[in-house]
Amino acid sequence: MVAVARPLEAVLYARVSSKEQDRSGFSIPAQRGLLRAYAAAHRLAVVAEFTDVETAGRAGRAAFGEMLAYLGRHPSCRVVLVEKTDRLYRNLRDWVTVDDLHVQVHLVKEGVILSDASVSSEKFVHGIKVLVAKNYLDNLSEESRKGLLEKARQGIWPSWAPVGYRNVGRADGKRVIDVDPEMGPVVARVFEAYATGAYSVAQVASMALDWGLRYRKSRKPIPPGKVHAMLRTRLYMGEFEWKRRVYPGIHRPLVSRDAWERVQDILSGRARLRRRRRRHELLFSGIVECGPCAIQGRRFHLVGEVQKERYIYYHCEGCRMRGRARYVRQEILAGAFLEALSAGGPSAGAIAAATNVLTGREGNRGEPEDPDAWLREELRELRARMDLAYDDRLAGRIDSAYFDQRTAGWLARIRALEADLAASESSSSLTLGVPSGKPPAFELAEVVKLMKESSDTNILRAAIRELHSNSIWGENGLRIDWK
Repeated sequence: MVAVARPLEAVLYARVSSKEQDRSGFSIPAQRGLLRAYAAAHRLAVVAEFTDVETAGRAGRAAFGEMLAYLGRHPSCRVVLVEKTDRLYRNLRDWVTVDDLHVQVHLVKEGVILSDASVSSEKFVHGIKVLVAKNYLDNLSEESRKGLLEKARQGIWPSWAPVGYRNVGRADGKRVIDVDPEMGPVVARVFEAYATGAYSVAQVASMALDWGLRYRKSRKPIPPGKVHAMLRTRLYMGEFEWKRRVYPGIHRPLVSRDAWERVQDILSGRARLRRRRRRHELLFSGIVECGPCAIQGRRFHLVGEVQKERYIYYHCEGCRMRGRARYVRQEILAGAFLEALSAGGPSAGAIAAATNVLTGREGNRGEPEDPDAWLREELRELRARMDLAYDDRLAGRIDSAYFDQRTAGWLARIRALEADLAASESSSSLTLGVPSGKPPAFELAEVVKLMKESSDTNILRAAIRELHSNSIWGENGLRIDWK
C-alpha cells in the first residue's frame, strides 16, 4: 500500500490598495478564487486567509501583521500564497521580514516559487521586482504630493474639509470645500463669541455644544482643545496653511480677517497672562540668569520649585539637562540681593520707582498716575503681533512679501507711539523733576526696609524689576546690573 503524503499547510494573502480597486477587477474575491484554485491544483491545504484593503506603502497593515504572527506561531505552516509581488509587499522592510521567516512564497500569476532553496538569480530578479514595485509606489506618492501642492497654489484646500465646511465637486471635476449649511453658521458664532473677550475657550466650547457644534460624521461633541485649534485655524478667514506656507483660498470665509486677528490677539494675550501668573508665584523665577550657562554663551534663567510644601529652591534647566543641576534656596538669593542693594547701585529714579511699587503709590483703581499707560499698552500689543508674525516668517508659514504687507502698518504705528512716548517722557522729566544720579542713603535704606517687611511676591518682583536690568547667579554669588 502506497502512503499518501499529507498536503502542505499554506496561508492565503490578498490585498487591494483602495476600496475603489476592491470594486474593480482586482477585487478580494477574485484574488481568493485564483489562490484557492491554485492550492487545490498543487495539493496545498489553506489553513488561514488574510486580506487587507489599504496601501502597502506603509508598514503596519493589519492583516499582514496577523499573517506574520500566525506563521510565527505555527512552524508547520511554511507556504504563503499571493497573487503577485506587489500584492504582498511594496516596501523593503516587509520583504526582509517575510524572508526572515524562511517560508515558501508562491507568486501565482508570475509562476514563481521563492524559498531558501531558490537559486540566486531567481532571488535577484525578485529583488528587482520589489524595487520596481517600491519605485512605482514612491512615484505615485510623489505625483500625489505634486497634485496636492498644485491645488494649494490654485487656492483649493487639498484635504478633508474641517468642521464648518464640506467637500463638494465642481463642474470641472475638481473637489473643493464649501460652507456646511448646518455647521458653518455655528463655527462663525464660535468666533464671534470668543472675539468679544468675555469668554474662555472652555466656556465657548460649552456654549457651542448647546448651539449644535458636533463632528460631522460621528456627531460627537467637540472638546475645548479642538475648539482652541479651530480658533487658530486660518482656513476660516479665507487663507490656509499647507506645507508651512500660507495660500489665499478660493472658498468662502466664515469670519472676517479683522475678527480672526482679534481672536488671535485674545488667545495670545491669555497665554501670556497664564505664563505670568505661574512665574509670579515665585520671587526670582525668570529674573535671574544662570552664570555657568552665560559663560558658555547660553541664556537660561533660574526656575523655582516648592519642595515639602514650604521650601523654595531654584535651578537652571540648561544645567539640569546636562546633568549638572545645582540648587539654591530662595532665602540665599534674597539675602544676596538685599546685601547688594544695601551697598548701593540703583539710580535715584529706580529707587523712586521701586518705592512707589512697595508703598502702593504706583497707581489706584481711579485715575491712573501714568497718563501714557494706554500708549504703552498699545505698543506692547503691536510688538507682540510683530513677534508672532516674525515667528510665522521664520517657520516658513508665510512668505516675505506677505510678512512685509502685514507688518508695514504695524511698524509705522510703533514708530509713532515710540515718538509720542519719548516726547511725553521728556516733558514729564522737565516738569516733574524726575530724580537722577545716586539716591540719598536714607531712601536706599527705606527701600531695603520695605522689601524685608513685604510678603507679597508680586509686589517684590515688580520692585526688583524696577531696580535692576539683569542679574546672574554663579560661583561668585549674585552679580547685578542696576538701573
